[in-house]
Amino acid sequence: MEPQVSSRMKKLLLVINCIILAVGTCGGPLMMRLYFIKGGKRIWLSSWLQTAAWPINFIPLVISYIYRRKSNNNNTTKLILMTPQILVVTIGIGILQGYANYFYAYGIAKLPVSTSGLLFATQLAFTAFFAFLIVKLKFTSYSVNSVFLLTIGAVVLALRSSGDQPEGEPKKEYILGFIMTLAAAALSGLIFPLVELIYKKAQQAITYTLVLEFQTVYCFIATVLATIGMIINKDFQAISREANSFELGESKYYIVIVWSAIVLQFYFLGVIGVIYSASSLVSGILISVLLPATEVLAVFLYGEKFNAEKGISLALSLWGFASYFYGDYKENKKRENNQSQETEMTDKSNCTP
Repeated sequence: MEPQVSSRMKKLLLVINCIILAVGTCGGPLMMRLYFIKGGKRIWLSSWLQTAAWPINFIPLVISYIYRRKSNNNNTTKLILMTPQILVVTIGIGILQGYANYFYAYGIAKLPVSTSGLLFATQLAFTAFFAFLIVKLKFTSYSVNSVFLLTIGAVVLALRSSGDQPEGEPKKEYILGFIMTLAAAALSGLIFPLVELIYKKAQQAITYTLVLEFQTVYCFIATVLATIGMIINKDFQAISREANSFELGESKYYIVIVWSAIVLQFYFLGVIGVIYSASSLVSGILISVLLPATEVLAVFLYGEKFNAEKGISLALSLWGFASYFYGDYKENKKRENNQSQETEMTDKSNCTP
């Protein structure tokens, strides 16, 4: 078995996974939007790219296996830690993720990055709601304040969304893009607590290797679902034609495709890692606070306007992010003080004749 992760190592993993998640959250939508604004039209292909780079996970999995084999100093090290029960529920998560990927890709295709970003930010509210129902999340005043501020930030941006309709985009397609993005946010908000529940209910030690196996399987299942959609929609036959007409050129088309898959895989790897190292709510809050940063990048890369509403939303998001982690810091200090007092009382009782 893999050695248990210490508290210090878990904090280090949290920082690393936050960085990975930041790269995926900010870079993923920008890469996907670049594909569409430069001539790409295949939504199932875009959905497929979100999880197609799942084999990347084999790199840390192989490293982990070698490390466990050396630590155990014998030949009984298990190659796969996942039990059949976890495998079954992971397949279900993968199917949900496959549909969430398609809904999100549809929204990215029809909406500007800023609009799709603000709509997807509502996943935090869905995450909090489902986490309360599924994993019995206990809210503090700081976490409630954080959710409130981040939600208000999304609402502020929504007030100006009517003026973001891309030129030449039919109103019907634009509205459907709204609905699809909200559906993606709702499914993501459901998936995060479900993953946390699996971690809690699993009748085995939850190690980072098991988390990687979980993420690999459910991304593979989501990729299979998207592959079926591509076959039905004949996307594979259209790739070469689309590459020839791509505005940046045929070679740049394939570069965009490959890097989109890699950057988007960072998102899923980061999400699962943050849930393992902290909680589903922390993952949701981090994604929400990074969405305005994505909009800032869209201003420089795609020339989108950064108005007062976006500035207010960014400030509210940063405030909400700070509020949550300040509350988390206070809760940890309180927990440490309580444990210290209990230890002192135990020592005194043991010393009493």
